[in-house]
This record gives sequence, structure tokens and C-alpha cells, in this order.
Amino acid sequence: MEPNIHPYAVVGPQVKLGKNVTVGPFCRIEGDVSIGDNCFFESHVSIGCEQADIKIGAHNIFHPGAVIGGRPQDLKYKNEKVKLIIGDHNTFRECVTVNLGTLSGIGETRIGHHGLFMAYVHIAHDCILGDHVVVANSTNFAGHVTVEDHVKIGGACNFNQFVKLGEHSYIAGISGVNKDILPYTIARVPDGGTYAVSAVTNKVGLERSGLTSDVIATIHKAIRIFLKSNGTKEELIEKIRSEVDHNSYVEKLIHFINSSERGVAKA
Repeated sequence: MEPNIHPYAVVGPQVKLGKNVTVGPFCRIEGDVSIGDNCFFESHVSIGCEQADIKIGAHNIFHPGAVIGGRPQDLKYKNEKVKLIIGDHNTFRECVTVNLGTLSGIGETRIGHHGLFMAYVHIAHDCILGDHVVVANSTNFAGHVTVEDHVKIGGACNFNQFVKLGEHSYIAGISGVNKDILPYTIARVPDGGTYAVSAVTNKVGLERSGLTSDVIATIHKAIRIFLKSNGTKEELIEKIRSEVDHNSYVEKLIHFINSSERGVAKA
């Protein structure tokens, strides 16, 4: 089916629309924008700008007030042509904002597949979000934040620049995050604290993702060693290697710890 464009919508000459795309009333799409099949723009959605290079996959839904691919909120940005890449089967609820990348960063903002971004979520320039990410209302990502696959985030959270959230982690609502969150953990702000720390293994989340009890027990043992034992990062990693059965999840955990640039958030 050909795209269905409401007569009160504005679609720029460079825009490429896939099959069965619906553009509702008072939507505006401009710039070098490519949109995949079966996307739905309800009403009052703004996509792109003159400098935008945007690729949006198939089966995405955009609710009223969403502003996707706007100029980055970075004083170094001088109207260069930069990118936003969005995968398939994502839902952007009311008033979500997603900025383009910057040349001082990686030049693009990226969002994967099957994400849910609830009302008033803000995703700043050069963020990278993986697949099956769920972000609750009024959460804000500063620039250059990395969110791995299957991360779930509560409402009213705020993430500092350059932090990284490991896969299958869960961030409790009303959390500030200024360091990296360990994969497979639940992070929350401790009593009397200011920022969230990885506190316990996200066992329920891992079960829901289909991991076996034996695999979860192995992950839990490795996490407990890192969070509860004394020693340097190198000593704790060596302890994990010597005391925990190896699998791909434990190796990812070790790699995450080793590659963390901001440091892992732990009590």
C-alpha cells in the first residue's frame, strides 16, 4: 500500500516513505529521512530537520508530541549533517525527544529494535541503545550514554554523560546514575545515598528472559564476588575466574568490568 499522508501533514522533498506508512495530521517530517514499512505517526510528531540524516526501520509507532531527530543540545554543534538510526518495532510515546549525534561524538545516535520509550523520555546526542530496552516516563539520558540489550529502566531516572548500562540490568525509578551499572544486576540508590549502585542480581529479569536456574546461579555467584568481596578490580576478576564456572555470561561480566571507563557503580 502507498503511504497515507494526512492533508495537514508536511513531508519534505527528501523524505522517503516505505509501504503502508501513516502520517497523521500536523506531523512534520523533513531532511534526509528514510522511513521503513508500516510505521505510524499519530499526530503532531516532528521528525528531523534540514541537517538530519535519519534512517527509521519498519513497524515503529510515534505518539503525539514526539520530536525525533532534532538538533543536539550541544554548544559545539554547528549545524553539521549528523545521523539518527532507529531499528524496527519501537514505540515512542507522547513527547519523547531523541537528538541527532554530533561530530565531536560518534556522529550518530542509535536505537535498536523492540524498544518502548514512555512519555517524556529524553535521549540526547550520541547515545547508543540496544534491543528490547524499556524506559519508563520522564527519564533523561545525557549525551554518549550506552544502554545494552534487555535493560529495563524505571521512571524519573537521570543518567550522566558516558555511563554504560550492562545487559539485563534493571534501574529502579527515581535514580541518578553517574557510573557504569553492572550487567544482570538491579541498581538502586541506597539509603542516604545520591547515586544508584548495583545492589543484587536481577534474578527475576533473567528468569523472564529464559535463562536456566543453573546459569542464573553462576551469574549470581560471580556478581556476589565482585560486589561483596574486598580487593582491587584485578583481584576480584581473578577470584571470579578461579571460583566460578565459565560461561558466556560470566565472560561478558568480566569484559564489562575490565572495559569500564567511568568505573562500576557499587557500594
